[in-house]
Parts: sequence; C-alpha cells; structure tokens
Amino acid sequence: MEAHGWRGRLLSWRGQWASAEAEYRLVLDDVPNDTDILCGLADVLLWQSKTKEALSVIDRARAIEPSQPEILLRRARILQALGESSEARSQYREILQLNPDNRDAKHGMADLSGEGKYEFSIGGDGSTFNNIGPAEDEILSLAAHWTPQVSTVFITGFYQRFGEAAADLEVSSSYRITKNNALTIGGGFANQQDIIPKNDTFFEYGRGVRLPFRFVKGLEASYQQHWFWYQGAHVLTFSGMQLYYLPRDWTWSITLTAARTGFSGTGVEWEPSGITRLEFPAHRNLTGNLFFANGTEDFAQIDQIGRFSARTYGGGVKYRLRPGQDIRGYLARQYRSDSQTQTAFGVNYGFHF
Repeated sequence: MEAHGWRGRLLSWRGQWASAEAEYRLVLDDVPNDTDILCGLADVLLWQSKTKEALSVIDRARAIEPSQPEILLRRARILQALGESSEARSQYREILQLNPDNRDAKHGMADLSGEGKYEFSIGGDGSTFNNIGPAEDEILSLAAHWTPQVSTVFITGFYQRFGEAAADLEVSSSYRITKNNALTIGGGFANQQDIIPKNDTFFEYGRGVRLPFRFVKGLEASYQQHWFWYQGAHVLTFSGMQLYYLPRDWTWSITLTAARTGFSGTGVEWEPSGITRLEFPAHRNLTGNLFFANGTEDFAQIDQIGRFSARTYGGGVKYRLRPGQDIRGYLARQYRSDSQTQTAFGVNYGFHF
C-alpha cells in the first residue's frame, strides 16, 4: 500500500491525475483513514475540476484530524474554487487562530479580500498618427458578480477623434453553465457620428479544461461572433481564441479573426487578422505581457479609409497596489501599409468592493 501511495504521488506530479486517482482509491480501500492519501486524492480531484468530490474527500480527512493545517488549507482552497468565499474566509481564519504566522492562510485571506462583488475601473487611451491628428478616449466600466454563475458588465466610453466626439454604452452578461463552460451575450449603442459603431451586438461561448501535460497545465478556448453597424458600413467578425496555461503562472494566447465587411455602394469583402500574447509574472505584485498582431483591416472610417494591412508590436504591465486594487498600462506601435504608423498607449485603474 505504501508503494501504491508513492506511485499515486509521482503520477500526480507528472500530471497523470486520473491514474493517480486510481492509485489513491486503491490505497483507501485498504486504509480508509490515511489522511495523507485523502489529501492527495482531494488534490487530483480538484485538478480534474471534480470540485464537489474534492470537498467531500477533504471533509473526511478533516473529520479525522480537525486541526491539521494542511488539511484545512486544502479545504479553504477548494471552497474558494467553488465560489464559497465566506466559508473559505472562515476556514482561513480558523487556520490563523491555530497558527497566526501561517503564510499560506495570510495569502489566501489577502486574495479573498480582493474578491468583491463589484469591480470598477477607469482608464484612458491615446493614439498618435503620422498621417492624421491624434485621438483619445476615456473608458468607465462596472462589473457586477451577482452569483458565482451570473455576472454583468457595463462600459461607457467617450471618444475624441479627428475633430469629432462620440459616446457609447455597452452591456454584456455572462452565465457559467458549468464550472468550465460559459456563455456571454452583449451589445451597445452610440450617438450619430463617423468614428465608432452606432450599434453592435455579440455572443461568445468559452470552455476551459485542465491538461495532464508537463508544459501545458490548462486550456481555455472560446468562439465569438460580433456584429458592428457603422454609419455607411456594416461588419461581422468571427473570432476564435485559445489561452494556454504554462508553468510558473505564464500564459500564452492566440486569437484569429475573420471580418466580413460591407460599405454602402461596394461589395462584401473578407479580411483576416490575428494576435498572439505572452503574459508572465515579473514580481510578486507585477505582471508583464508582450503581444504581436498582424492582419488586414477594412471596417473603420476616417482614420482607416479603404483597406490597409498592418503589423503591431506592444507590451503592457499590471501592478497590484494592494488586495483588490491594480493599475495597468500598455504601449503599442503599429506599422501600416503606405508608410503609415500609429502609436497607442493607455492606463487603467481598477478596484473591487
């Protein structure tokens, strides 16, 4: 049984969670009160997104050793994964009562303190061009997490571009069908002008899975359709995105988009584009990212008359000021056909409450 237990641990470290689960269950058939094996089984169940089963197993271990910090830490993390923030917070407090210096419990409490029901952010972007005047905009957003399954986002923007001003309002709502599946629908409207869409609507379906591989821990994939109605133009985009979770909290995403464009008095055209982004931790409170985009665009107006191709290079940072508060910034440089260039930059501050 000891050999089977160690084999389960080795398999779990290699990412072979289903095989590790089988080994742990084999041991528990013979030794049902082994808390180390129960903890190992709870871990692999959590990693396989069998969260409720993981809670049931860790509760068995807790009944045997009610004051064991490692068991209580696992229970708090499982509760947090289930969206039971208040129960997870109580569990972390219990650990800190037993051991006030427990760093893992302190970090868990700090993470939970940033998980408010609402998230408000305010930001601004600016762009300079070598062929036309500058542009800028200000964005306000409010996200409300009504339940672990349902959330809504409200975004309003104010735009000043090329002698015109515009404002819009966007609303979207997401429903988590299961732990790993979500559907989002939304849309918006704006005043009469030439620089942003008058109306738009979209839907998106996403799914996430854990992967038993050494260099890719998980994958999120999504599909989106987005309709835009400009004054004198209409656009439909189809986008597919894949986000890979890599070791040491790195992530890598790839998004491909096909745009169906139609202008008044012209035919319909299809234009492709794509963007890839690598995000990485630079410090405990600092995260950086680098991105590259390439494609052909044909569906804005004034600054993007007709078709042009472009390559964009850029990067950004996110700094966590304190639990529940962060500031983000980015800088990008775009090289267009006909020797045109655009430099874009922006900053955003957000907090939970």
